Amino acid sequence: MANRMNNPDHRDAITLFARMGYASRGIVYVLVGGLATLAAFGQGGQTEGSRGALERVLTAPFGKIMLGLIAVGLVGYAMWRTIQAVKDADHHGSSAKGLTIRAGLLASAITHILLAFFAAMLIFQFAGSSGDSSGGSQGVAGWLMQQPFGRWLVGGVGLILIGVGIAHAIKGYKAKFDKHFAMPPQTQQWAYPICRFGLVIRGLVFVIVGSFFIIAAYQINPNQAGGMGEVFSTLRSQPFGQWLLAFVALGLFAFGLYSLLAAVYRRINTEM
Repeated sequence: MANRMNNPDHRDAITLFARMGYASRGIVYVLVGGLATLAAFGQGGQTEGSRGALERVLTAPFGKIMLGLIAVGLVGYAMWRTIQAVKDADHHGSSAKGLTIRAGLLASAITHILLAFFAAMLIFQFAGSSGDSSGGSQGVAGWLMQQPFGRWLVGGVGLILIGVGIAHAIKGYKAKFDKHFAMPPQTQQWAYPICRFGLVIRGLVFVIVGSFFIIAAYQINPNQAGGMGEVFSTLRSQPFGQWLLAFVALGLFAFGLYSLLAAVYRRINTEM
């Protein structure tokens, strides 16, 4: 296996899939943030999560082709996340912190392969009409509730999501992504503030979603779990909700730009 990974053809393929993956994730978040920003000011209909954004792609000219490319990229991203987790491509190590980070990477792989599967279902017109991401979260919470110690499993997922969110926010605030980027200094001047803002806001969204899971566990009600669409709805219902929603939406748009920049400038370590 090690010899395969060190083969130039395999290294090139891993790099290609990783960069396609970052680009696809970036496109999804640019769409999510852009659509939510429009919705905040009454220009884009209802606020939607990542599934809703993919449904919008389908309505564009050559929508199926674009959605197919995004789906392939998301599969590539899931493959890269799996390699990062299993082969420790970024050298997180086997400490408690390192294993937690790698477990998060594996969870990210699962999330994005499911999103790619949803995109494929849309292309072949097998998916339903709802783009709200809360349905997926409620489904996960409902399945977990049916398992032994299900309530505690749901609460545990909530705590993990909150931990991931805090880690994202710290990564953005301290610009920890810098060690993985090979970006010219003149580009860093305008790109790094965008990257930092995007990571902090995505971290905030994770914290809110994690809180939904903890509430679901406390009330033993999986319908209390929610995804990005539920986050948008909750923000909109707060005082100054329009501006809160717009602020978070712009942050997710910025995270999409961060992902697109990662597609170009991130170091992809294939020496494992």
